[in-house]
Amino acid sequence: MKKRDCLNENIQKQEPDQILQDIVKKATANLTQTVISNPAIRERIDYICRCISNRAGVRLLMSCLLGKLHNPKIDPRKPYTEIGSQDCFSGRTYDERYLTRFINEYRLPVNSTTAFLTPTLRNINQPLTTDKELIGRPRELYIKTLELLEYVAKNKISAELVFIETVRILLLLREEKLARMTSLINALKRTEGSLPLSSESILTLISQHLACKNASRLPVLIVAAAYKTAGIMLAERVLPLNSHNAADFQTGSLADIEICIINDDTVVTAYEMKMKRVTVDDINTAVTKIMRAPKRIDNYLFVTTDTIDPIVAEYAATFYEETGGTEVAILDCLGFLRHFLHLFHRIRGEYLNAYQELVLNEPDSAVSQTLKEAFLALRQAAESGE
Repeated sequence: MKKRDCLNENIQKQEPDQILQDIVKKATANLTQTVISNPAIRERIDYICRCISNRAGVRLLMSCLLGKLHNPKIDPRKPYTEIGSQDCFSGRTYDERYLTRFINEYRLPVNSTTAFLTPTLRNINQPLTTDKELIGRPRELYIKTLELLEYVAKNKISAELVFIETVRILLLLREEKLARMTSLINALKRTEGSLPLSSESILTLISQHLACKNASRLPVLIVAAAYKTAGIMLAERVLPLNSHNAADFQTGSLADIEICIINDDTVVTAYEMKMKRVTVDDINTAVTKIMRAPKRIDNYLFVTTDTIDPIVAEYAATFYEETGGTEVAILDCLGFLRHFLHLFHRIRGEYLNAYQELVLNEPDSAVSQTLKEAFLALRQAAESGE
């Protein structure tokens, strides 16, 4: 082990916020070159940071490293107070109290929420040693993360250097992401002034986007963009969208999208989005929420990307009288969009821009960077006639 892989004693005396600022300064100063001499360790850090399909690993790593730097006596493999030993700690506290603000401040390409509430990492009361198999995908992500924590715990490398290298790679990823987005947006600007896309071309474009992998958030944005565009004409507005992974019982919401009359907070229309067939159980759950609502709503609409079962559609229509006047119905997602684009044909361009804005503003945990770039590339190809 080389001397530069030894622990910096000075960082131990700092508070978590100070530690993080010191780490980012050192990462920025070494942005163009690695601070890790060991290639095996370097490869593991790079893999964890660049694992786009699962960002929990990098937040877990950062939380444990921060805990170790703040209190050198703890074991970075024990981020659960339920373990009960003197060298355990609350990784979730470090994650939520310090890392969230740090990640947002520097726009690091990491999930906006704690890693410790993911199914793989919650409800654990044992050390995260390399002989423990965490059930999550990709499996290699968790193997490499636990190996790095083991290296730090056994003083094979300092927590400081692993943290600096982690932040260094995240900063590089941030700049790479920004460069790609800038290039795609500039390509779109070069098509400005050409004949606007037709309603059917916009429908094709968005259906192509919807066909991409991990697109479950897009139906929400398709409907939300319609109200963003035509809301003033309809005298209706869409309430702020809830987090993609938040359940209705957690947020207290009726559905994925809630529509109110302008200058009134009463929900008049609720949209529940489905990337699969709507079932009788879905209808029953919706009716329960309708009956518990403080005021009667006009429409509770399911919007699905799958086929609509006629029997379920007929069943949904039977609840009008029982709910005191709420229409429950099932709509086809692309059918909804086609009708909207032709009904509001003159503002179809504004709709497309509103949809793009919603897509780009979603956190990467809801709409991945790959999915954002895919839309920009698809739109550029459509508008340039490719």
